[in-house]
Amino acid sequence: MSNLVQKFQEYSDWRIGVLRALEQYRTWVSGSDLADAAIDQRIARLTERLVDDKLTIAFVAEFSRGKSELINAIFFADYGQRILPSSAGRTTMCPTELLYDETIPPCIRLLPIETRSEAQSTSDYKGQHQVWTVLPLNISSGDGMLEAFKQVSLTKKVSIETAKSYGLYNESDPDAALEVDENGLVDISQWRHAIVNFPHPLLKQGLIIIDTPGLNAIGTEPELTLNLIPNAHAVLFILAADTGVTKSDIDVWRNHIGGGPGRMVVLNKIDSMWDELRTEEEIEQQIAHQISTVAHILALDEKQVFPVSAQKGLVAKIHKDAPLLAKSRLPALEYALSKELIPSKQDIIRTQLTTDLNEILSGQRAVIAARGRNVVEQMLELKSLRGKNNTVIEHMMKRVDVEKKEFDNSLIKMQGTRAVFTRLSTEVYTSLGMDVLREEINKSREAMEHSKFSAGLKEAVRQFFAQMKLNLMTSNKKTDEISEMMSVMYRKFSTEHGLALTSPMAFSLDKYLLEISAIETVFQKQFNTMTLLTTSHKVLIQKFFDSVAARVKQSFLQANRDVEAWQKVVMAPLEAQIREHKNQLKNRMQSIQRIHVATDSLEDKITSFDSMQAEIEAQKNAMAELESKLKNALSSELTAFRNAA
Repeated sequence: MSNLVQKFQEYSDWRIGVLRALEQYRTWVSGSDLADAAIDQRIARLTERLVDDKLTIAFVAEFSRGKSELINAIFFADYGQRILPSSAGRTTMCPTELLYDETIPPCIRLLPIETRSEAQSTSDYKGQHQVWTVLPLNISSGDGMLEAFKQVSLTKKVSIETAKSYGLYNESDPDAALEVDENGLVDISQWRHAIVNFPHPLLKQGLIIIDTPGLNAIGTEPELTLNLIPNAHAVLFILAADTGVTKSDIDVWRNHIGGGPGRMVVLNKIDSMWDELRTEEEIEQQIAHQISTVAHILALDEKQVFPVSAQKGLVAKIHKDAPLLAKSRLPALEYALSKELIPSKQDIIRTQLTTDLNEILSGQRAVIAARGRNVVEQMLELKSLRGKNNTVIEHMMKRVDVEKKEFDNSLIKMQGTRAVFTRLSTEVYTSLGMDVLREEINKSREAMEHSKFSAGLKEAVRQFFAQMKLNLMTSNKKTDEISEMMSVMYRKFSTEHGLALTSPMAFSLDKYLLEISAIETVFQKQFNTMTLLTTSHKVLIQKFFDSVAARVKQSFLQANRDVEAWQKVVMAPLEAQIREHKNQLKNRMQSIQRIHVATDSLEDKITSFDSMQAEIEAQKNAMAELESKLKNALSSELTAFRNAA
């Protein structure tokens, strides 16, 4: 088992441990009198986030760099043969996602290239099952799988006009004529996108592998540029040791990948330097020189460049040849990838979960503390009645009644706040709603359609991004108003009625503003330098805008979900303590009334409150224990990383 495979399985075990602790806590809350719909919904969202957690690795390279072979060597060597086709020339003609969805059988879903003539992105088509060609995948046969995977390398001949309409032929490219055969036809991929649903152990645990076509596809397939590559947790950029860094390599690295966490360069095919006429030292010097050159050109630390032989690594794994595996240097890449990728992914999920859990736990602790404080206060109140006459008891009843009326008046005033809350909550969607977004997308498409110059096309897109950011900022102001109003209400109930309330749960749409800005930056990098507007350029910009619109839709959809979830829970701590306080006032009044009419003895009532106090202490202890389990599960490290450190 490779180091990467082992660490990913450890990460999966960590998630399962957190899920188990979360489920124990959820069961306890449901069985206690602390449960409410808001808390249950928040725990359900945390569980869903863990279950749906994915880790994506993208492999990017020019054709014939050994990209598919590297995927075979890292992930599929246990099958004893190649699973992805790997041979001289181009073997991956369309972007290919390898993942596992247990709701459908193993298969390869293929999106026809003809869909590029429509104003929809690949993401838009993912929910339209009828559009895809579906081929069954026989996972019991390695040869059968290999044959099925060859679908991603199929091509077809089309006319130049058809290729232009798909945005796959650029007449202004001086090398374009070389793509045309003697019949005036152009060879293009038969498929636009492929999704392989394959029950590999790692794919079952949430790994997604993205195999990209050659670098020219990164300029023509918006799904890669705007979605798959930017959102990948790791990108392996593969070069060939015998060719080094080409101009197209540099362009793609600078414009679409760049440095940063999870971005690595693989210098493949070092076996081409294994020469019997050279000494080991000379070979080592040559490899070191290539590493240094690549690092300098791409402005990288040399430690981020990994020389490997994917082909020899695959052979070594299949034949259990340890010396050859070490010579291939594949384990060093796998270790570095696992060490950089998985802990950073774990930290992201851990931070998100910890923030939400702290909100939930602090709210629950506050309710239990308020309950305990109320019991103590009632006990002291009852003990103060020992030896007192009916006049004192009546006076106490009146005092509690006054408190109750004051509290009821506050609740009446709160209804006015609720009305404002409802109005502001609705107003958030006047700028954030999906209908508003669809109108803006259609308006931008119309403006682009009527543009005759590249400046007009780019201006239409610029205005679209400006409007989207304005919409988010407008909605942000409304959520800020809600937050401020709730803060005032929290402070009022804390001051006037002694409720133990901290500030309401904070919220911001800033992360979506950053997302939209990042999408705009990618688009600008792609088209900023373009001045001449040809038919193919116009088609390509429109294709990219379709994917821009799809990405913005995803951001706005998630923003809508986040706002909706926040609106449901922002009042939850206040409402929980209001319920608790109302019950406490009611119980105080009933206790004093019973003592007044002598239906309960004072001492019996004090004894019952002793029992209630013991129950609350037991509840505190149970919650503390479950909280400790949750925090231990969250903070636990992946064992091998701790040992390696």
